Amino acid sequence: MTITAHLVATNADEAASWYAKAFGAVEVSRIPLPGERPMAVELEIEGVSFHVASEFPQMGVLSARSVGGNPTVLQIDTADARALWQRAVAAGAAVAHPITETFWGQLHGQIVDPYGNRWNIAQKLRDVPPDEIAIAAAAIFAGA
Repeated sequence: MTITAHLVATNADEAASWYAKAFGAVEVSRIPLPGERPMAVELEIEGVSFHVASEFPQMGVLSARSVGGNPTVLQIDTADARALWQRAVAAGAAVAHPITETFWGQLHGQIVDPYGNRWNIAQKLRDVPPDEIAIAAAAIFAGA
């Protein structure tokens, strides 16, 4: 079994181009429609597949921007988080959480793409025992 993300953007073709520029995504396939927008484009980042579909409001297919944002966050785990972070920000991603070293052992940050989708960019730095993570989380989130 696999779980594959399907994102919706106002225009899947524009989004696919942005994901290629920001994350190095490679197009695998597409479902073309008459006119300017494809129905969907399948992309791959470092061997992991995801789809981006064009928005079709008349069919209830709405982008994160159209519904006021998306609570779901996709995470890209990579060997060079700083380079991918800089690439995404240079491509126009908005910074939601700056990239920083975390108490759970990652270099981690969050961006929002031009289509309203949130992405974590992460790199494992070290193993942290679960009890240390729990203590640090409790201290940070006490009273939250």
